[in-house]
Amino acid sequence: MPNIYNALVVKGRDTAGQQIKVTCEVQQLLGNNRVKAVAMSTTDGLMRGMEVIDTGAALSVPVGGATLG
Repeated sequence: MPNIYNALVVKGRDTAGQQIKVTCEVQQLLGNNRVKAVAMSTTDGLMRGMEVIDTGAALSVPVGGATLG
């Protein structure tokens, strides 16, 4: 089971064969190997049984000089 606030990556293909990769953040542990998570992008095309990978870390965003000021 992932920890709360861990990033998850859902990978698979939709019914049209397009590659899907959605990043989510765990919000709640429900038990029975289930979690409640918030998706960081559209969830169009997600289906039960898709591969879910626990990154083992919280969400992160790379920053550069323009962001830092």
